[in-house]
Amino acid sequence: MKGVLISLFVSVAATAAIAQVGPPTSQRPCSANRQLVMKEGAVVLDTGPNTYARFVKSGAECPVDQFPEPAWVPSSNNPQCFIGYRCRDSGDEF
Repeated sequence: MKGVLISLFVSVAATAAIAQVGPPTSQRPCSANRQLVMKEGAVVLDTGPNTYARFVKSGAECPVDQFPEPAWVPSSNNPQCFIGYRCRDSGDEF
């Protein structure tokens, strides 16, 4: 019984952590958005209504078959804030 309760607790805690979303990039200063990416290495951020993207600090965080591409997001003090990079497949179209 104790094992079941521990499993249930871990499952609920993991789900809660996944569900937590910070404020959109447009509600934080550019420097705060950039610092978050640099600190975490790779992070998924809210970039607008129902829009999320994964940003990385360098190509080291990209899968082997992808390459880093510079990325900009809107921030509270800069509509074109350089935040780091996004990992792209060589065949991705924009």
